Amino acid sequence: MNRIQKIMSELIVSVRNANIYQGSNLILQDVNFTVERGEFVYLVGKTGTGKSSLLKTLYGELPLREGEVFVAGYNLKEMNWKKVPYLRRNLGVIFQDFQLLTDRNVHENLRFVLRATGWKDDKLMEEKINDVLDKVGLRSKGFKMPFEMSGGEQQRVDIARALLNSPKLILADEPTGNIDPETSDEIMQLLFQISRDYGTAVIMATHDFIVISRHPSRMLKTERSRVFDSAVAEV
Repeated sequence: MNRIQKIMSELIVSVRNANIYQGSNLILQDVNFTVERGEFVYLVGKTGTGKSSLLKTLYGELPLREGEVFVAGYNLKEMNWKKVPYLRRNLGVIFQDFQLLTDRNVHENLRFVLRATGWKDDKLMEEKINDVLDKVGLRSKGFKMPFEMSGGEQQRVDIARALLNSPKLILADEPTGNIDPETSDEIMQLLFQISRDYGTAVIMATHDFIVISRHPSRMLKTERSRVFDSAVAEV
């Protein structure tokens, strides 16, 4: 593998000269940044400045019209509805409101996702479910229903769900927004551990600068229809 190939293999996200649209409205213009394997990056900015639009573009919910974006090896300019599921098998998405299925327990929530993404072997599914529950410290909680769990435990289940297909990239949208500060610290430590130990890149959208100050890392900031990178500019 030559130097250029090695650099490209380490890049999980590459965005060049991209314009991000929501419908017919231009939300962000001339966006440029990269995210490498195992890197943890915050996405910050005021409400309405384009954070959600950028995340939705990265996981294929909003089409890329202008510019060049590669995510986990997929060219988003060539993305269509048939290819989106393949892209998303390489991604894990963590939501602020957990979005767990309330009519089934933790184990069945995870099994549902595996079946939906093409898994068929029951033994392999059991092994994978136990593996991700181990990683988030919930191996003994698979039988619990979501309503029986604390907010922090539900967020851990959400993280476990995001890890099911061994993603190259996790996109986390305000994952500490609905939990208390102590539990937020635990969730942040877990996300940094996943990034460090498994080489999973993480882009986390947040408004919580207390969390950022306690767990500092590189920042992308949406402001004035632009994205500013703390790695190359003051934010």
